[in-house]
Amino acid sequence: MMKKSIFKYMTLGLLAVSQLGCNNFLEEVNPNEMSTDSFWKTLDDADAGLISVYNAFKNQNVLAIGDENNRSDMTYPGWGRPNTSNEYYLQNFNNGSSTPNNKWDALYKGIFRANQVIAAIDLLMPAQKDAASIKRATIIKAQAHFFRGLFYSYLHSSFNGGSVPIFDFVPQDESEFYQPLQSAQKVQDFFRADMEFALANLPFKWTANKDLGRVTAGAASAVLGMSYLYDKNYDKAATYFKDVITNTNYGYALTPNIGDNFTSANEFNSESILEISYSLAFKAEQNPYAEEQVSNNLNFMVSPVGGYRAIYPSSWLIMAYKQEVMDTNDERNYVIDSKGVRRLRSYSLRTSYSIALPDDMDTKYYQLTPAQATLFNNGETAYFRKYSNWDIVKNEKDIQPTLRSGANVRVIRLADIYLMYAECLIKGGTDEAGVEDAIRYVNKVRRRSALRLLGTAAQSEYPASSHDGVAYTATTLMDHLMYIERPLELSIEGHATRVIDLRRWGITKKRFQELATKKYYGEHYKYTDINGKEGTRWASVLTEGTKATYVEITDYTQAAKNYVEAAHAYWPLPNNELLTNPDVK
Repeated sequence: MMKKSIFKYMTLGLLAVSQLGCNNFLEEVNPNEMSTDSFWKTLDDADAGLISVYNAFKNQNVLAIGDENNRSDMTYPGWGRPNTSNEYYLQNFNNGSSTPNNKWDALYKGIFRANQVIAAIDLLMPAQKDAASIKRATIIKAQAHFFRGLFYSYLHSSFNGGSVPIFDFVPQDESEFYQPLQSAQKVQDFFRADMEFALANLPFKWTANKDLGRVTAGAASAVLGMSYLYDKNYDKAATYFKDVITNTNYGYALTPNIGDNFTSANEFNSESILEISYSLAFKAEQNPYAEEQVSNNLNFMVSPVGGYRAIYPSSWLIMAYKQEVMDTNDERNYVIDSKGVRRLRSYSLRTSYSIALPDDMDTKYYQLTPAQATLFNNGETAYFRKYSNWDIVKNEKDIQPTLRSGANVRVIRLADIYLMYAECLIKGGTDEAGVEDAIRYVNKVRRRSALRLLGTAAQSEYPASSHDGVAYTATTLMDHLMYIERPLELSIEGHATRVIDLRRWGITKKRFQELATKKYYGEHYKYTDINGKEGTRWASVLTEGTKATYVEITDYTQAAKNYVEAAHAYWPLPNNELLTNPDVK
């Protein structure tokens, strides 16, 4: 399958590039016979070729946001609760399942395209005589190395314990498409070398508007830090995270409003380190789900208002959001109600921008209160706001043609770096010496959302804020990071963030077992509809425990039984690869 996919993109990738970089090319050369030598003539060609690499990153199979989260403890797989046959949520997937096959396919297509650009620059570099041309060629090559490294880092953290085939060249004949598995260590060394080249040669930031969205040295540093964190090499990881945090050339800073990271507002903001750019521009000749589209359709995955609500928050996550304690000293947590009375917000800012709850009176959802906007039926007690267009339309179908969103996807942002750096400072829960400094970085994230801070005011960077007064140890702070801070700040974000976190902490099976013992039910919620009439959203306010005559809600009972680390911690080698590649044993 890898061979078929790459061969297909030898044609499609060059077709896309030729239209951008050399308009007359198709009149002179049969595109089915294009070769590296016949197309890549100038640096403009190589730079245009990069567009196909960036477009490979837009393929939604790369992040596979829905099913990567369904196989973690983050989500319930959509409409029809309590019944589901979703194999990822139930931990029944195997090497024939569609998501690992599609993800593998998408990643190797991106690798092939990046290799084309790298090979082209290697051919063109001797002809570059002036410093400006040499610098431009090097930066083009660095972007291609970044993406090849990124795609291999995703393969390494996703498939077969990290052991996958390596392509560091452009295959020229059929035999070269068949490559054997390489050790996880060799794959890791390979993508780290790519990222180090990118770190050394990419700019700190891009200044021209036309270049917004191109990758930077800061993104390479972040990916390298994550790779060492996943290895539990905390000291090495911390050096890269500290670079991202303290290097003023990057200019990173938390946005004042956490919601700026989840909608089409304030894209490419100061917090964004790696971001996928999408547009509402629509290719009518392409299927809405085609990877050639420049928009995404993630809005339909999460939204119940014109969408399909294919995933929504798991019960424990809803309860954790509902229980977030606000900083009562922070004016952002107070609102003036319709009667002119000053009161505390219904829920924290982080909660309100992350999920829609029926009784949240303070954050509009599709221009109404959540209870007015959607029915909250079928055992659904919350919806993700992330990836939806709740802030700009009344219904997802208002965007025409439908099945599209132009909202960018923020893959890595500074808040994530702060929390990973905090984990490094306490060495994953073993080093008491780093606790105070780690709390400082956690509190930076919490203060942005006006949450009650950790520790004591006397030791705090923000003494005027309310604090929980707890004397944290490395162990208890690590627990807070694992079960509160990282999942609530980063829910359904990034590349398989929660799957990788649970696996590297060694708690996936235990987590499913613990959550399977929890019971919930939905309380009825009285509200006023848009016509001023009283109504009820039945069983819509999630409550932990059980209650007579109310339907009991449980999560992960099958996952707790079915999850086997050897089979489910990583995606298996896809069946298509096993069938078509004789060198994969």
